[in-house]
Amino acid sequence: MAELTLDGVTKWFDDGGDRIVAVDDADVEIEDGEFLVLVGPSGCGKSTTLRMVAGLETVSQGDIRLGDHSITDEPPTTRDIAMVFQSYALYPHMTVRENMSFGLEESTDMPDDEIRSRVAETAEMMGIADLLDRKPRELSGGQQQRVALGRAIVRDPEVFLMDEPLSNLDAKLRAQMRTELQRIQEDLDVTTMYVTHDQTEAMTMGDRIAILDDGRLQQVGTPLECYHEPANQFVAGFIGEPSMNFLDVELAGGSLVGDAFEYPLSEETLADLEGHDSLVVGIRPEDIELDGAADASHSYPTTVDVVEPMGNENNVYLTFDDDASAQTVVVTVSGMRKVDAGQQVAARIPEEAIHVFDRETGRALHNRTLDRAEVTEPNV
Repeated sequence: MAELTLDGVTKWFDDGGDRIVAVDDADVEIEDGEFLVLVGPSGCGKSTTLRMVAGLETVSQGDIRLGDHSITDEPPTTRDIAMVFQSYALYPHMTVRENMSFGLEESTDMPDDEIRSRVAETAEMMGIADLLDRKPRELSGGQQQRVALGRAIVRDPEVFLMDEPLSNLDAKLRAQMRTELQRIQEDLDVTTMYVTHDQTEAMTMGDRIAILDDGRLQQVGTPLECYHEPANQFVAGFIGEPSMNFLDVELAGGSLVGDAFEYPLSEETLADLEGHDSLVVGIRPEDIELDGAADASHSYPTTVDVVEPMGNENNVYLTFDDDASAQTVVVTVSGMRKVDAGQQVAARIPEEAIHVFDRETGRALHNRTLDRAEVTEPNV
């Protein structure tokens, strides 16, 4: 196996004399055996990036390396990369066995006996050994997805590329396949680049995630780093469900001053904001407390506007006054807690949980500190 490196990779398209930049100067290093997830909204350039690595799109500028070897100008057939597509791309006239063995038969000199053995072994791993003589039309969506994955695995490539492979599955099967994909990737220890627009997939599957917006790489880090220490306001708003709350404020007299509240800051937080006055304060829904007294520090009277019961939790939408058109903030509370629309509640916004961004650039000036995970010693 090998590291995969994108060094200043750029892709543009010429449209009637206008240059449209799809991917802009992307720098990513994927370690040997690492599972990296490319995530971002539709049209951000993540699939184009994947296709450049696969050789299906030319690179306008920059370099792609597998280990120490540049593959930028190599054809797809020589890159030792296997790709799994969103549409599965199975040959409808072939059986599962034939679909899985076709790539090996066409691109290698491997003996037929070895191909059959490798296909059977991979089919057993994927739980589709009893489907080898069926054709794709006789399979469910989940079974077709397993065949597509098996076809990639059987090639034993240096790198797996996966382009939203779970998006055609229903929610329950998608969650199941997330777990299976993680297990398979860990067992095979193959460098993997996985593309998705679903931030839940990104958070739960990736060793690291790379977040793109409008063709530009916004942040690369572990899921928890991107969640708790976002590089900018876009990352903070994109990662997390419900999204982070954002409130426009001005820094005046040692406090953040908004339309409906004034938020005094400690000297430590103020030091991070020096030289910046026009700001955005961010707070995640689960960090807002509804138990504080209205006159407590960083606690404000609010009115419940809408309650969304989710079962295990409730999403509560609050306004700082009785005006229904006023800006709302979302709070996540336990599903066992009863909260009603129109109820008056005190919302506390702890300073240790806030994020502050420059309003003009979106850059993070102050983040909450990512606490070290507690390690539980096993009972012997």
